Amino acid sequence: MIRVAFQGERGAYSEMAAYQYFNTRVELIPIELIPKRTIADVFYSTERHEVDYAIVPIENSIEGSVNESYDHLLNTHLKIRGEVYLRIEHCLIGYKGSRIDSIKYVYSHPQALGQCRGFIQKYRLEPIPYYDTAGSVKMLSERRLDATAAIASKLAAEIYGMSILAEGIEDSKNNYTRFLILADAEGVEGGGERDDRASMSSGMSKTSIIFTVEHRPRALYNVLGEFASREINLTMIVSRPIKDRPWEYNFYLDFEGHILDGKVRECLESVEGKVAFIKILGSYPKANIPLVGASL
Repeated sequence: MIRVAFQGERGAYSEMAAYQYFNTRVELIPIELIPKRTIADVFYSTERHEVDYAIVPIENSIEGSVNESYDHLLNTHLKIRGEVYLRIEHCLIGYKGSRIDSIKYVYSHPQALGQCRGFIQKYRLEPIPYYDTAGSVKMLSERRLDATAAIASKLAAEIYGMSILAEGIEDSKNNYTRFLILADAEGVEGGGERDDRASMSSGMSKTSIIFTVEHRPRALYNVLGEFASREINLTMIVSRPIKDRPWEYNFYLDFEGHILDGKVRECLESVEGKVAFIKILGSYPKANIPLVGASL
């Protein structure tokens, strides 16, 4: 049995992403998905070995970074074992018999509210942030709130017996969230190591690191130059504030290649001499991004 922690209630997008990832990689091993209220709870339960894997959202193609996930990556001992991109299709969900023109308030996770900003403005709805998309539907199913709806997945509406008032309300049909799969560095049942070897041999790997540079001219340029000189493709860079050092930042970097590749290993050895701090978050199989069309 593989136990996987995700943030949210049943019907959350993180749960859907977990099914998408593990159902294509794990054969003949039962999977149990464990809901947790917060991203912090997902990390902590995995670090305490209450579950085998964690799945957390890390970035969205419309709203950008999920900052809480980035911040926890700095302090965790977990390693990234994989990634998955989930197409996010939002629905406006309400009570049976409700109509869109009767809705004044809409609950959902802040990321989902941002991804549906155009729809919310069009219908002059008042957005109310909630801890989870599916959780907002569950809450409405348990309480009768006048003129109120939620934004979540079609699955959430089915699970909690609510009605779909509108489908596909996200601002872009290329609305994807990238999720990371994390586990202990030693690996667990279900074979993160197997995936690592496969990605290594096929050249389809990605590596993630965190680093900090001295607060001086050219410091970041010199680090990125090590990747450029070796033609290593960078796929993402994000900066996050260092909590106890105002106006200084940790940089989160994803790039193509495996840490066991000679070129990557040589690059990271050179980078170590140009940074104040570096942490390797892991090398893992690179996921495909099945884009469906142009942004609106």
